Amino acid sequence: MSPQQQQQPGMTPENVMPQPPQTVTVKDHLYLSDMLSWNLTAAKKAAFFAKQCMDMEIKKELEKTAQMHERHYEQLLTHLQPGSQPGPSN
Repeated sequence: MSPQQQQQPGMTPENVMPQPPQTVTVKDHLYLSDMLSWNLTAAKKAAFFAKQCMDMEIKKELEKTAQMHERHYEQLLTHLQPGSQPGPSN
């Protein structure tokens, strides 16, 4: 079977879901948990290295990177809260 023939119900030919499914499977939950962990680790590392950095330009970029990963962490967290309806992503 080709990838086009294996489309899930409700998916458009461009492989984009018009809206998220009503339920989160165990596999989805585990993947979201992994992504939370990855983003938290990246945020902590970027913040740590920003504190160690003497070059202000690099320090600023590391701080922005830490903030970006914190935002992603918060966005993912909403998908794991019971009864939450995810909003549009930024």
